Amino acid sequence: MGIFLTGKELLDTAIRIEKAGAAFYETMVGCARSQKAQTAFKYLADQEKKHITAYQKMLSSLAEAPPPESYTEEYDQYLKSLADSGVFSSEAAACSLAEKTSSDAEGIDFGIRAEKDSILFYTEMQNLVRRADAKVISGIIEEERSHLKRLSELKAGLARA
Repeated sequence: MGIFLTGKELLDTAIRIEKAGAAFYETMVGCARSQKAQTAFKYLADQEKKHITAYQKMLSSLAEAPPPESYTEEYDQYLKSLADSGVFSSEAAACSLAEKTSSDAEGIDFGIRAEKDSILFYTEMQNLVRRADAKVISGIIEEERSHLKRLSELKAGLARA
């Protein structure tokens, strides 16, 4: 029997991921050396906060449903391990990573890795959720792709400067 996650469980995890991303980008605003990077990191931090708010609204509209698995503790650990395998395992870890960056380019690279990890996480999750919740995941993936695009454009712009 496969593991099936509800939209609620996915959104709880997405909120945790987005909070770590916001913490990273907020810290990078203070660590960035160029105005262009500061502006982009501020934008991304603000976007992460908007996503948190949006996901919380989505969460309130989803019906509560217990996981179909009988091993709730094991099930919760599985979900957590998927999210924790990304670049940012917590808000504190994200801030620490940002503070240790040696350049704007390194901070951008961490951001790119985090966005790719998020896209991978949500793409993999599509195979685990109920079909009724699939459109929730699609929206999350599109948001993460827009972050990746913005960071890639910033990286290219800094390389030209």
